[in-house]
Amino acid sequence: MTVTTRGTLPSYLTEGRAVFPEGFIWGAATASYQIEGAARDDGRGPSVWDTFSRTPGKVASGHTGDVACDHYYRYADDVRLMTELGLGAYRFSVSWPRVQPDGTGPINPRGLDFYDRLVDELAGAGITPYVTLYHWDLPQTLEDRGGWTARDTAYRLAEYAGAVHARLGDRVRHWTTLNEPWVQAFLGYGSGVHAPGRQDPASALIASHHFVLGHGLATQVLREAGAEEIMLVINSSPVLTPAQAHDPAAEPSEADAEAVNRVDCLLNRQILDPVLRGTYPAEVLEIVERHAGLGHIHDDDLREIHQPTDVIGINYYNPCVVEASPGEAAVPAWPGTENIRFAGIDVPKTVMEWPIVPTGLSRLLLRLSNDYPEVGLMVTENGAAFDDVVTREETGEHVHDTDRTAYLDSHLRAVHAAIEGGADLRGYLVWSFLDNFEWAEGYHRRFGIVHVDFASQRRLLKDSGKWYAGVIKENGLA
Repeated sequence: MTVTTRGTLPSYLTEGRAVFPEGFIWGAATASYQIEGAARDDGRGPSVWDTFSRTPGKVASGHTGDVACDHYYRYADDVRLMTELGLGAYRFSVSWPRVQPDGTGPINPRGLDFYDRLVDELAGAGITPYVTLYHWDLPQTLEDRGGWTARDTAYRLAEYAGAVHARLGDRVRHWTTLNEPWVQAFLGYGSGVHAPGRQDPASALIASHHFVLGHGLATQVLREAGAEEIMLVINSSPVLTPAQAHDPAAEPSEADAEAVNRVDCLLNRQILDPVLRGTYPAEVLEIVERHAGLGHIHDDDLREIHQPTDVIGINYYNPCVVEASPGEAAVPAWPGTENIRFAGIDVPKTVMEWPIVPTGLSRLLLRLSNDYPEVGLMVTENGAAFDDVVTREETGEHVHDTDRTAYLDSHLRAVHAAIEGGADLRGYLVWSFLDNFEWAEGYHRRFGIVHVDFASQRRLLKDSGKWYAGVIKENGLA
């Protein structure tokens, strides 16, 4: 599928030079299960994604992350490639079952040895490590005990955070507790399209609370251990009506405005408000009480959750477009979204069928800076999947991924516009450094700025990667 974004965007997203602030952080991101491989090596235990990917029909073509990008054994070569790109930062996640195979109890020193080597390799290359403690690969043993619907899992996350910091904290300054808790709660426990594959609205809402409790408990452990910067990474999207997706100035009807507010409360504020304000929106509590009860929310939980957080990481791919639709969906997309339709919009899309709306990113960053001025922001994921083709030419092999370059260019211009508008944005990490195991899509979707031949494990820098290296070198867009 070929998508052309030029000619569909405002001129400030397609024209002119954009110079970023001095010290702006440029980097790339990955996740452990998506790239490491070595699924049974050096004492690693099984994760929910090992189990889920082996369940027939759950992952496209029956793909698993057993080998993925073989990064566990090729990390030194990958860091050299990061150096060629000029990356200043690399965000990676630690595999909990590699470090603590049962999710609690004894630490596996061979698992931590890998991250020790990786951090040292990055330091030698002058690349700052951004460590994410949890990116969805829950140890299967903990899932067997209830997973994130069990309150104890939040305490086990804090225990695990302390163990990793004890080994890496002398060289790692930037720590992320959780990646996209909403996604695992609602896709893993609600709809079941992600691991662990449960389909229960009540479980999604209970898991969501335990995720933010885990963030608060882990933050306290990290802070007491001397962590310099603590981040929570969320999948955040502006919630818009179809008219607003095309025209930010469009005024919604009263019914549409209610639909937008309700979805925004569930998607964004359900995570952000307890973490940054120490409260839940009333609309969220009403939905939780109706679908799951409130017994899992203990009296002191909000105090434990509301801990000083330095940065909110934003993973942005597309806006969430909704409108009121009385009688819509006897079984709603999410608990609490009765009488709401999740709408499509007539804009170019990626091969994931995600609409390309770069103005949504600038709108989101400005909104978050305005609503939560006490916390800094970083774009921790932003990128696109397209159908890449390796071509053989006289000058060698190439991936001419013009669609991805156009996507990144327009979104970086949206980032620049947000900074010019006053957003406290510290950096941008492209998703992803490598083509990888794309969760339920297996190896059929490529997000990387580096092409990976999964049969040979050969890496090839795409044109978008060469372009991004130029952006980093110039600290701006031509």
